[in-house]
Amino acid sequence: MRNPLSKYFFVSLLLLVPATVSRADAPKPFTGPWDIPALQKAEVKPEWGETVGKAREVYYPGEPYQGKPTRVFAYYAKPTGDGPFPAVVLVHGGGGKAFREWAEHWSARGYCALAMDLAGKGPKDWLPDGGPDQSDEPKFRDFDEKTAKDMWTYHAVAAVLRGHTMIASFPEVDKDKTAVTGISWGGYLTCIVSGLDNRFKAAVPVYGCGFLHENSAWKENRLDKMEAARRDRWVQNFDPSRYLSGVKCPILFLNGTNDFAYPLDSYRKCYNLVPGEKMLSVRVRLPHGHIWTFPEVDTFIDSYLKKGEPLPVLGPMTTSGEAISVTVTAKQKLKQAQLNYAVATGPWQKREWKSVPAEITNGKVTAKLPADRPLVYYLSVTDARGPEVSTSHVELGK
Repeated sequence: MRNPLSKYFFVSLLLLVPATVSRADAPKPFTGPWDIPALQKAEVKPEWGETVGKAREVYYPGEPYQGKPTRVFAYYAKPTGDGPFPAVVLVHGGGGKAFREWAEHWSARGYCALAMDLAGKGPKDWLPDGGPDQSDEPKFRDFDEKTAKDMWTYHAVAAVLRGHTMIASFPEVDKDKTAVTGISWGGYLTCIVSGLDNRFKAAVPVYGCGFLHENSAWKENRLDKMEAARRDRWVQNFDPSRYLSGVKCPILFLNGTNDFAYPLDSYRKCYNLVPGEKMLSVRVRLPHGHIWTFPEVDTFIDSYLKKGEPLPVLGPMTTSGEAISVTVTAKQKLKQAQLNYAVATGPWQKREWKSVPAEITNGKVTAKLPADRPLVYYLSVTDARGPEVSTSHVELGK
């Protein structure tokens, strides 16, 4: 069969490289339609607006849209003092905006923070020079070589990278201590950005992931309705599954068992693509929304940018008969451990998850599996501060 990637203008063919080939000759990571060096080196001059609350309005240049220049609106907040401070870039989800309160949450914690708008809006209304809006139509419409850079995902990712370039240039920011986190569609973007922008030292996608064409809220009503070549073209350029193997920084994936948009099968596949340091927090029936107070996010980023105590680390899960176990390393006292499970039938969003206590003994968490089959299960631990981390889920047949 002919390689389907050969048809698409942005897709680099992955070559089989012998083990003896030097690193300089190895294939470069896939970067899709983005010119990453140009975005990282672009001169991004801020245009300052009013001070609102504890944040300041700022506009910065975006990518050209339909041949015309654009601006991106954001809120910038920083701690009191001269710094240098670590910094975090905040990426909203669908129906979201530049959330001033989100930037203020991080500035109160000792970070410089940039929360940008990715829907072509300013503080109150549409910008006359804004980029594409974030409805499903601009996200999934067809494109070719000439129009790919008018796609919403292209603009959103570029706005995040340009925002990173700008905030890293501020004198109060320690440019070597930056992180990115995003919620829902912002988590989707964070998965792409963390595989493209190696300047970040930590990343946390919340809910959002890739493999949208295999299982997601957009599979049936959008991607399945596309002609095959058009769908493949979208996936090859704009699905996070194409970029996660390029992630170089530590990354935490946070999601809920019953998330309506990003189900656990797609989530696990994305997690498994990351080659380096990674952690997982799957919480039973975690609510979906623009929520920026999850302790897992704060604690994870603190551990890499402020030398905070790390989250507990779980080893591989092992099985012996009906007993499962995992090793755990924790700086903080563990408050609880749980076996979380559900009967593995029907859509992920509708499965009835149950949690039972697991035993913690001498650095090992152990639990007995219930008799239900087919079964999906995982182990989780929560430390004294409140954050919860988990293993990947496992599925057992009948």
